[in-house]
Parts: sequence; structure tokens; C-alpha cells
Amino acid sequence: MENKFRQHILIPCYDTDISQLLKPASFMDLAQEAANLHANILGFGYDNLMETRTAWVLSRMHIRFLRLPRWREEVDLATWHKGPERLFYLRDFLMTDSQGNRLVEATTSWLVLNIDTRRIVREAGICEDGICRDNAIAEPCGKVQKPDGCIMEKACVHTVSYSDVDMNGHTNNAMYLVWAMDAVGYDITSSRPLKEMKINFNRETRPGDEVTICKSCMETPDGLVFHIEGEAGGQSAFSAELLF
Repeated sequence: MENKFRQHILIPCYDTDISQLLKPASFMDLAQEAANLHANILGFGYDNLMETRTAWVLSRMHIRFLRLPRWREEVDLATWHKGPERLFYLRDFLMTDSQGNRLVEATTSWLVLNIDTRRIVREAGICEDGICRDNAIAEPCGKVQKPDGCIMEKACVHTVSYSDVDMNGHTNNAMYLVWAMDAVGYDITSSRPLKEMKINFNRETRPGDEVTICKSCMETPDGLVFHIEGEAGGQSAFSAELLF
């Protein structure tokens, strides 16, 4: 049994940018929904976990954008559950074009959280029958840390509002990437494709929270690397590393 969930997708206009390419945050939205659908099939989806007052929480994500698909392009998105890794449960994603060429590859690390105590549940009873050991990206996403010697500058302060919040009452994961891309600046994000990103979700934010977003930029042989930090209430909300 392959134990992979697949979707055939036609890239819609509302998920694309000024270059008619899929927005990176829109890929995150597609990945989240695919993960939810597959978890339901495997018996540990949203409704299953709610029976024990637990929920999936995305903790880390590493994405490589090999080629962003265009508006009206037909693509296939596959996802699979890789099983436990220390505190985390790993899930990978792979988007391919109509010829089977890799477009986007990603690996994610999830926690199971008790929604009443907000504590990590170590023995969540997740069935291992649906595990697939294939890798889209072999290494799990590590901790995103500010480079030594880099100088962070304040980019903006964002107040969490209606457009940011998901069905669980806190900021949707994809919105952190939206904030990070906005912090980088339109001149760069509209003219240089995002090649790779790593993001750690460190603390949930809710409506009314003020998130101070700071950034640094370094020129490297691979391109421009931005380090983005978001802080709310004196604590780190997210850390991201973006390569353009």
C-alpha cells in the first residue's frame, strides 16, 4: 500500500501573484488542506482528535520551490504521513507538473496539543499503519536561528485581525509567511522568486495581538537570504529564513 494522498489541482487566479505564479503562502494553504483530508482517511483527523480534546499543531516547515506553477496550470499534490520523530510527527508534500517534474517539495513537523491545557501530548495514540517512509526532503526542518553577527531592523508591527485568523481562533500558519514576505518588501518579492524557506511556529497569536516583525538580509552565493523574526508579548511568535 502506497499510503499517499493525491490531489489534482488547477491553479486559480486568486492564488497567484503579479507574475501569475502560485504564491508561496497559497502552497501552504493547499498543503494544510491536503494534510487534513489525508489525516481523516487515516483515522487521526480533526474530528478524531477532538474526541480526546487534542489537535494537530504545525511546528516547523521547510519548503523548496523548484519552479512555481503558473495560473491555470494543472498540477498534482501528494502528501504522506512519515510517522513519529522525537516529539514530532512528520509529514511530507510533493507538487509535480503534468509531466511528473518536481515543482515544490516540503517537509513538516507537527505536534499534538491538548486544546484545554495547551500542553504537548506525547502519547497521542496515532496509528502507525498509514506510515510512508518516502522523503520529499530527507531531513526534518531544524530550528531557525538568527545568524551570528546579523543586525535586525524593525520592519513593521502587525495587529492580528479577521483576515489572519482560522477556524481554531488563532493565526493561520500561512499568514506568518504572508507577514514575512511583506516584511521583505514588494520590490524583491515581486521581482525575485522565493527559492526556499524554513519557518518555525513558536507561539500562537490571536486577534488583537501586536506582532513586531524584524528582518535582516545577507547576500550569499545562493541568493538573498532574509531572516525574519516575529515577537508578540515579549515572546517569539515565529522565526523564518527565506532565500530569494
